[in-house]
Amino acid sequence: MAELSARESAEAKINLSLDVLGARDDGYHEILSVMQSVSLSDELIIRLVPGSGAAADAPGLPRGEGNTAVRAALAFFKAAGIAGFRAEIAIEKRIPAAAGLGGGSADAAAVLRALNRLTGTHFPDDKLREIAAGVGSDVPFCVGGGTAIARGRGEALSPLPPLPRCFAVIAKPPFTLSTEEMYRESGLASPRARPDTDGLVSAIRVGDLRAASRRVLNVFEDTLPPDIRAEIFRIKNRFSELGSLAASMTGTGSAVFALFDSEGAADAALSAVSRELRECYPAVPTRGAYDA
Repeated sequence: MAELSARESAEAKINLSLDVLGARDDGYHEILSVMQSVSLSDELIIRLVPGSGAAADAPGLPRGEGNTAVRAALAFFKAAGIAGFRAEIAIEKRIPAAAGLGGGSADAAAVLRALNRLTGTHFPDDKLREIAAGVGSDVPFCVGGGTAIARGRGEALSPLPPLPRCFAVIAKPPFTLSTEEMYRESGLASPRARPDTDGLVSAIRVGDLRAASRRVLNVFEDTLPPDIRAEIFRIKNRFSELGSLAASMTGTGSAVFALFDSEGAADAALSAVSRELRECYPAVPTRGAYDA
């Protein structure tokens, strides 16, 4: 192992659409989603040192197996049959936690990519995604990122062409939402509308940003508590007033993203919303971790 440390970016994800199809026998839920990686990212440094196990260093996050990055390292070592080395992981957090942006999943995927290089194992992407599925539902998507349809509990992926060129603003209100509770609530209420996933996919395939934007929808917005729902929709409506093509909560929340067809419009919206919410970030859709 000539290289003993690596720096890796971990890109956030947004859900352009998200539908919950029902509970599964394994305790998870069947979903159908179009996922998109974006440039908002954490930065990780992964070091291999003599020893065993793994630990993470990131303010406010667990050091041990409560951290998805640590679980990813342990899962990789087990799958690769590697012993005698320890993964020391330093994480510079930029992606808001517990926001539906997949920050923990992105960190875990970054660890898998880095260890795959550092150890000289060179697992193919399919094998990395198989390992990732045992770490968390969004981790397989985050291994490669880009634009993809996600099925199952999120691990069954079908790649799509890149989203047409656009610009995003991501705003996180000053509260978080429990993923477990949101999924539980999703089984108790019927959404008012379901995403037109086929229409969204068709629009992406032909490069029609406006048609794709009209089909952005997240069923979890219908399961929010009334006071929280009011704030989420206030943010969405604010983005609409500022000229967004689409605005939606991502994942199980609480972050809201908006899409714009010009950088100037996105910058103006970022400036306006930043005066109302402390956590507000610019981003662009990316082609994923392997984009040159």
